[in-house]
Amino acid sequence: MNVQTNWWESFFEGVAVTMWLHALPAEHTQREADRLARLLAVPRGAEILDVPCGAGRLSLPLAERGYRVTGVDWSSECLGHARSRDTLHHVTWEPRDMRDLPWSERFDGAFCAGNSFGYLDDEGNAAFLCAVREALKPGGRLVLDTPMVLENLLNHVRPRAWWKAGEVHLLAENEYNAETARLNIEYTFVSNGNVDVRRGSHRAYTYRELVGLLTAAGFAVEVAEPWTREAHSVTFIATRR
Repeated sequence: MNVQTNWWESFFEGVAVTMWLHALPAEHTQREADRLARLLAVPRGAEILDVPCGAGRLSLPLAERGYRVTGVDWSSECLGHARSRDTLHHVTWEPRDMRDLPWSERFDGAFCAGNSFGYLDDEGNAAFLCAVREALKPGGRLVLDTPMVLENLLNHVRPRAWWKAGEVHLLAENEYNAETARLNIEYTFVSNGNVDVRRGSHRAYTYRELVGLLTAAGFAVEVAEPWTREAHSVTFIATRR
């Protein structure tokens, strides 16, 4: 399966955004926001960075809990939805590449959640982690939650899987390339009689490789939830040294 390296630049628009807006129930999002607040371990009023933030699914409930949140995302369409839902202007929304974080020692905590890590090549993923590290205050935590840990991924990925969110049906066809260590995915969206096919790719790191990547970026790493056969993602807590 051939996937453009910059696939993510145009993927998050139209039907893909529409589906993601309805992908998870509100109760799940609230539980996830509570868990992030606990793992970040910073007081109300602290500054938190959500990168990439998408349509603000987690930025907004954390802002409602009293944190000062900055959300960064490349997709103008996602940020448009985020701003429209942020009626009280609680969050600062920044249209940026996830590697372009121009703040120095500003944030008390940061997080990267969902399927948001691993879009880039090895150099890009390393640059992202270094940029987050520079944006954090010394001792600040990054919570990185990702399914793209190889020992976890290969226990759960299926060749073909159907999903439905709102009025959108999605067929995901997965192909793991051991040579490049990337999970390549063909997404077929079906909505209102229209079919839209797109492709994406995620770098899958072994547990050890990802710990090494975080360490090389300047973090001290601990793991909140070690890999198990039942888990669908692995959560790393990484503290800026």
